[in-house]
Amino acid sequence: MLGLARLPLPVLHRLADGLYLLMRFVLNYRQRVVLENLRNSFPEKPEAEIRRLQHGFYRHFADVIVEILKLAAISPAEMRRRVQIRNLELFERHFAAGRTVLALGSHIGNWEWILPAGAVYFPGKADGVYKPLHNPFFEDFMLRLRTHTGARLIPMRDTLRDMLRLRGQPRSLSMLSDQSPGGLEQTYWTDFLHQDTPFYTGADKLAAQFGCPVLYVNIVRLRRGYYEIVVEELHDGQTPLDKQAHVVTEQFARRVERDIRAQPADYLWSHRRWKHKR
Repeated sequence: MLGLARLPLPVLHRLADGLYLLMRFVLNYRQRVVLENLRNSFPEKPEAEIRRLQHGFYRHFADVIVEILKLAAISPAEMRRRVQIRNLELFERHFAAGRTVLALGSHIGNWEWILPAGAVYFPGKADGVYKPLHNPFFEDFMLRLRTHTGARLIPMRDTLRDMLRLRGQPRSLSMLSDQSPGGLEQTYWTDFLHQDTPFYTGADKLAAQFGCPVLYVNIVRLRRGYYEIVVEELHDGQTPLDKQAHVVTEQFARRVERDIRAQPADYLWSHRRWKHKR
């Protein structure tokens, strides 16, 4: 795998062209899930447009796979060249004030490049919450990829303990908050892409308990292999929050919905996002 990662990204993208054909026309990778998600999310679109988005998703996903692999060997200089951050000063301002920033992202664009890029732009201050994988080989493999540029990972179950231990330390704590929750006991339901959808509420709770500012990060594909991370503030960390009101989660859901509509083929449509019903 490391040998492949050392190949130039344009070469890996050629491999992605073949991977796209394999997933789309040979394996039919999660085709039923992809089509169902697209049809339910965009009921206003004709079937021809749904099929076009389906093809676009598989092309995008193939690129994401090889770009994730590239993380094993990418240099900080190449990461800076390939990923720009708009409104980086939002992070820097809160760091200067000694605050821990919650950075909420989603599975748009190449989500796996968000944390490694953050580790390059603000070394020693880029932490991320993740769900450990059950397979030990893939768990170790993904940890190596995600931490190659210097990021630190925290298992989701240890998030509160980590916040208490590092309270008041200037850093960014990134989390992908659009995943389907494992359980429904402590979730927030809202209309999302025409569907009743549960969301994790951890960001609301952490922001309320620790007074953390909350930033929304969206990674936009500019062209093949080049991205821009666009940063917006959801909560300033100063205004009191009621963790039961789910203000942060609702704002996050609206931003993600807006950005999916702006780049619909670049979302992770193969994920069973709507498997839970209320």
